[in-house]
Order: sequence, then structure tokens, then C-alpha cells
Amino acid sequence: MINKTIELWEKQQYNSSNSNFVPTMDTYILDGDKKRGSVLICPGGGYAYTSGREAEPIAMKFNAAGYHAFVLHYSVAPAKHPQPLLDVSKAMCIIRENSEKWNIKSDKIAVCGFSAGGHLTASLGVHWDKDYVNNAEGIIEGLNYPNALILNYPVITSGELAHRGSFDNLLGKEASEDLLNEMSLEKQVNKKTPPTFLWHTVEDASVPMENSLLFAGALRKNDIPFELHLYPHGPHGLSLATEETRSEDMSNYPHVATWIKLCIEWLGNVFDNK
Repeated sequence: MINKTIELWEKQQYNSSNSNFVPTMDTYILDGDKKRGSVLICPGGGYAYTSGREAEPIAMKFNAAGYHAFVLHYSVAPAKHPQPLLDVSKAMCIIRENSEKWNIKSDKIAVCGFSAGGHLTASLGVHWDKDYVNNAEGIIEGLNYPNALILNYPVITSGELAHRGSFDNLLGKEASEDLLNEMSLEKQVNKKTPPTFLWHTVEDASVPMENSLLFAGALRKNDIPFELHLYPHGPHGLSLATEETRSEDMSNYPHVATWIKLCIEWLGNVFDNK
């Protein structure tokens, strides 16, 4: 396996005010000459940090299913929008630019995000072709396009059911109504948004399940294929819902742990149809 950490930006390209941090991407590239699909993982953390529980353990699951995997350590507060979106766009460009070297099928690259990382993933899905993204140095238009989205208990809406802390960290507490609407992603789904897999727990008290429902409803209105799973029990942030990935104050939720099997099956079907 090729397991290394890549800095996304040259120093002069990175324009965040958080000068002590440079975004990176960890690679989990399987050995051999077989070309494979890939999954770029965006851990959650409320745009305040990136959670280790939603990073390497997820990469290992996708590796076991035959996918190359990558984990993105994107910009968080005090960095503000659009820097995280530029980070994930740049990561996608790096993956596609190295597709021959790394034996990657360049038309089969999914992005998988958790909580605020789900917001970042969905942001790429709806804003990947915006001028302010593609005009950034180091980003080549179209190379940042995700072929599929995997949204795990995602932050989506900036409205009544918002996870307010994520939006405060991403946009600032004084964000304009226009900016809040732009990043309320159920309002931004369009015909070029990729096929999407979503799951949530009904008992999620941090990011209400309606966030997933709103995004799924927008996908349906735009005739974008999607699969949505709602689990009746479980708190926010379950990751794989296994002993390995739960936090100390969480119980086990073996039923919720079925999501990864369902997701891998769904992803195979989406990529087989390309």
C-alpha cells in the first residue's frame, strides 16, 4: 500500500488566515496494477477539527472492499469559506492528475463526508463548477467533479434545523443572508449534482435527521438518483457504529453498523452503470 501524507497547496497558493496549518491528504492506495475506483473521505468536526474516528477506519473499510482511499484534513476555523471547498477541490484534482500513476479509474471517484465533512462533501457536489472555485490557483475546472456523494449524518441546512456551530465556524457569526442561502445546500442541488447515498439516525440531537431529508427531497426534485437510510436509534457521530469507532460515551448500535455494507453495495452499482 502507498500510505503517505501529501500537502495540498504550495505555500504561496494557500491563503487561509490560519497560517500554522496546511491542509493535507493521507493516501491509502492499494498495491497492484489493477485500476480501481476511489473514495475521498472528509471527517466531521463542526468545521472546528477533523475527527480521527471518521478518518482511517473508514479508509480501511473501503480498502477492504477494493477501493483506493484518501483522507482529507481540510481547513477549519478560523479559516472560512471558501477555503475548505477549495481544499476538497484541490484534493480531487490531485487524485485525478495522478490517476495513471496510482491506478485510479478517473471517472469513479466518490467523496464521503461525515457531519460537517458531509456538508463539505455536499458543497462540492453542488458548487464544484462555480467560478470562484475553478478560478482558484491550482484547481483545474472539471477535475474536482465527484462521481458520487456519500453523506453520513450530514450538516445540510442553514435554516431552522441548522447545526449552528458548523455555520458559525465556516461563515462567521455575522454571515449575510445571501451567504447562508448559498451554503444551505438543499437550496443549491441542481441537475449536475452527482448520485448520492445518505444515512442518518432519527434520534440525532446534534444534526437533526431533517438535514438528510431536505437534501434527499432536493435530489428527487432534480431527478438525481439517491439512496436514503434512516435508523431509528443512535446519537450523532457514530462513524462505523462499531466498538472500534464509537466514542467512550456511546453504546453499540450493530443495526446502524449495516450502513457501510449498504453503501459499498450502492457505490458498486453506481460505478458499474458508468
